Amino acid sequence: MMAQLQQENDRINYGAKKFNMWIFVFCSFMLFMAFSSGMIVYMGGSGHGLNVTLPAAFRYSTLILILSSVSLFISSKAAKASDLGKQQRFLWITIVLGLGFLVMQVYGWYVLAYNMRIFLTDPNASRSFVYVITLMHLLHIIGGLIFLFYAVSGSIRKIPQVRNLYRMEMSSIFWHFLDIVWIYLYVFLLLNQH
Repeated sequence: MMAQLQQENDRINYGAKKFNMWIFVFCSFMLFMAFSSGMIVYMGGSGHGLNVTLPAAFRYSTLILILSSVSLFISSKAAKASDLGKQQRFLWITIVLGLGFLVMQVYGWYVLAYNMRIFLTDPNASRSFVYVITLMHLLHIIGGLIFLFYAVSGSIRKIPQVRNLYRMEMSSIFWHFLDIVWIYLYVFLLLNQH
């Protein structure tokens, strides 16, 4: 009886926390829209476009992030089926892919700075927006990786299934959001690169 009551309380508390996550996702979405709008307004008012070809590292990081969403989806399905082994394997794959995304983004900055001589303080502020937008997304990726580590640690410790599913759901909401936002940002930057 007490265990059932505790599970019901957990579900109610988790529902409120999930709502907070959706508010955070919405606020983050608005932040990236503001950066996009700022870049469009600057380019329209100043007549300065990016005039740069985006590094190939950004394309590869996009593919890596899409693969990470697929692996997280598989992990979530395994969690719902109470297959902890499969859940953990695919969570680790997602984490490794997330770290790969992080590395590719930093390499993209390296290419921008050292090969193309484009810096954060570039006189053409639209080029600075590339750094600002990708840096803000990368900070969100670091937050997403923290969520993923939180989910995998719960799975390893074999926490109750209600909590395990909650951690997976919170991680999935945030990680898939990051994937969608990055695809939008990448396409936005591609369309405005020249």
